[in-house]
Amino acid sequence: MNVHKNAKLTPAGRALLVERMVRGERQGAVARAFGVSRRTAGKWLQRWRAEGVPGMTDRSSRPRRCPRQLGRRVVRRIEQLRRRRWTSPAIAARLGIPLATVGVVLRRLGLNRLRALEPRVPSIRYEKARAGELVHVDTKQLGVIRRISHRIHGDYQRRGRGGGWEHIHVLVDDATRLAYTELLPAADGVSAAGFLRRAVAWLGRLGVRVERVMTDNALAYRSRAYQAALHRLGAGHVRTRPYRPRTNGKAERFIQTCLREWAYQRPYRTSALRATALPTFTRRYNVERPHWALQRRPPLARLLELSEQRA
Repeated sequence: MNVHKNAKLTPAGRALLVERMVRGERQGAVARAFGVSRRTAGKWLQRWRAEGVPGMTDRSSRPRRCPRQLGRRVVRRIEQLRRRRWTSPAIAARLGIPLATVGVVLRRLGLNRLRALEPRVPSIRYEKARAGELVHVDTKQLGVIRRISHRIHGDYQRRGRGGGWEHIHVLVDDATRLAYTELLPAADGVSAAGFLRRAVAWLGRLGVRVERVMTDNALAYRSRAYQAALHRLGAGHVRTRPYRPRTNGKAERFIQTCLREWAYQRPYRTSALRATALPTFTRRYNVERPHWALQRRPPLARLLELSEQRA
């Protein structure tokens, strides 16, 4: 249990106080030495005699009895009705208890939101065996920097507005976590197709042939330009299920790393400075930064390992 911030005695101090009184020192003198009253000193002495060293800790302030506490049977009934997807007002009307009481019980049970009633979908983790067998592609919209914004200084009253948008396009290889990034002014089909061609060419220079590309269902990835680029590259297209971003989780997670370690890592005064820092971050991610999913090795080390195994 946490000791109160203004407490004069900690459990160790109480034990020392009791020890001095047990040795024969006068209770009043010991109390004055520790800055507490005689009554407090006597309380800890009596508790030590009754409970020993465990008695030197604080007790819970919860009352022993709560006569007006809601009965267990009523709590179970509230839970049963909620699991049948009843609303809080309907439960309160049915059981004849205040709406606020129903709300307190549902929050305590963790059932105050309907999504808590849905069974959790088990996470399906996978990792491809070959580099290029599957790559994950995604984009993230970033505001154009006119000045240092609230994401850095924290003052929402000084938010930068009207600066426009730019988009970071990312490609992450499933097997090696190698990443390719570009900061582009748009996220339409033509921009996405051009990014894909350049990313695949970059992987090709590393000896990786892209077989399939996974994206979400954004319009850019369903455009004719993007489909034509996939056809020319000879790569298949895998789309995630609607409202299931975790399916493309490796790209989603890499974007979060980009935001934390590049986009918002330090205050950039202009978008050009932020764009200049992106290649340095991407190179460090691929060559130096340890990756937890790769046993704390960088992605390039994983690619070399797979290449040696294939050879």
